[in-house]
Amino acid sequence: MAQTASPSGAHHTPSRGGHGSHTWATGGAMFAGVLLFVDGILAVLNGVVSIARDNVYTLNGSYTYQFTLTSWGWIHLVVGALLVLTGLGIMSGAPWARVIGVGMASVSIVANFMWLPYQPVWAVIAIAIGVFVIWSLLTDRSRTPAR
Repeated sequence: MAQTASPSGAHHTPSRGGHGSHTWATGGAMFAGVLLFVDGILAVLNGVVSIARDNVYTLNGSYTYQFTLTSWGWIHLVVGALLVLTGLGIMSGAPWARVIGVGMASVSIVANFMWLPYQPVWAVIAIAIGVFVIWSLLTDRSRTPAR
């Protein structure tokens, strides 16, 4: 692709899909890092509460994937810590973090699906966040070489 000079004299290569075609996805990737970080912090807090007090959450009916609240607390604590680290990696631009981010968002989706009977509204929100994170990390082409 041809390089063009901007009014400031700097050279840049225009994107293939028109001006700003990847801007939304690129901004979405940074936002995905922030979402993973915040989701991780909330999962850690959720885990600490579940470990400290077994009577904070109540199970709505019977469910196939029923664990004790202490078990759920440890699951949320570990997954949350990994989400925080991955979110920090994505925000810092670490190349490994994008791949790990997709994997951790997938783990978060599965864990929140299994957590549905305890906190249905939050679990659905967390699942939607995980889907957005996966989409934005897989569509971000800002760090891939042009062909």
